[in-house]
Amino acid sequence: MNQDKMHLINKIFNNETIRTIWDKEGEKYYISVVDVVGVLVDSKEPRKYWNWLKNKLLKEENFETSSITRQLKLKANDGKYRLTDVVDIEGMFRIIESIPSKNAEPIKQWLAKLGSERIDEVFDPSLAAQRSIDLYRAKGYDEKWITKRMQSIQDRKELTDVWKENGITESKEFAILTNEIYKTWSGMTAKEYKEYKGLRKESLRDNMDNLEVSLADISEEVTKRLAKKTKPQGLMENIKVAHAGGQVAKNTRDEIENLLGESVVTNQNKLNYQYIDEKTKISNK
Repeated sequence: MNQDKMHLINKIFNNETIRTIWDKEGEKYYISVVDVVGVLVDSKEPRKYWNWLKNKLLKEENFETSSITRQLKLKANDGKYRLTDVVDIEGMFRIIESIPSKNAEPIKQWLAKLGSERIDEVFDPSLAAQRSIDLYRAKGYDEKWITKRMQSIQDRKELTDVWKENGITESKEFAILTNEIYKTWSGMTAKEYKEYKGLRKESLRDNMDNLEVSLADISEEVTKRLAKKTKPQGLMENIKVAHAGGQVAKNTRDEIENLLGESVVTNQNKLNYQYIDEKTKISNK
C-alpha cells in the first residue's frame, strides 16, 4: 500500500478519536487497532493490551494477527508520526470478537456505519463533499474559509486536468510544476513552505490564512487559463507557463505587502500544530 495515496480521517466514537485511514486505491478504510482497543477495554495503556492479545491469540488459537494487520504511520498525541497497527473493517470485527467488552456491540454498529458511508458515497458523490465539509468544521475552520477551500480543490483538479492534456503524466512532473508556481510567488517550494509553517504530513493549503490561499488560487487559476490558451507541450514548456502564473501572484503579493507594510507569507499554521522532538524530550528529563 502506498501511504501517499491515503488520507487520515479521524472518526469520533463516544467522544473518543479513532484514527482512520482512507485508502483511495483499495477503496477501503483502515482503522487504528490500539484506538479501538482503548475504547473496548477502557485502558490507559491500550498498546500493552494489544500486544498481550496478539500473543494470546497466537498461543491459544494459532491465529497470526499479522495476517490481517498492516502498519501505517499515524499521528500520535505528541504530534509525531509512528508506525501503528491498522486493520480494515472486516479485520476489526475479528479482533473485537476476542475482546470481552460492554462497548463491543456499539463499536460494531459504528464500524458498520463507517463501511456503509463509502457505499453511499459511490451512489451519491455529494456525500463525500459533505463529509469533507463536516471534517473541516470539526477542526475549527470557519464557513467562509471552508467555502473557499472546497472551491480551490475543484480548481486544482481542473489545473491538473489541463496539465494532463498538455503531456504531463508523471507525479514528479506535477510536483515540479506545483513547486515552480509556489516558489515564484512565495519564494519557497511546497516542501520548504510546509517546513516554514512547522508542518509534516498536514496539508499546506489547509494551513494557509485567507491571503495566502487567495495568492495560491490566483497563481493556479492564471496558470490554468494560460495553459489552456497556449497549450504548452511537455514539462519544460509547462514550467514556463507555471512560472508566469506564479509571477502574477507574486506581483499581487508585492502590492499587498507594500500597502500593509508586512509579509503576507506567515509561518503560522491554521490549527497551531506543535511537535515534540524526541531529543528535546530526553534532554529535558
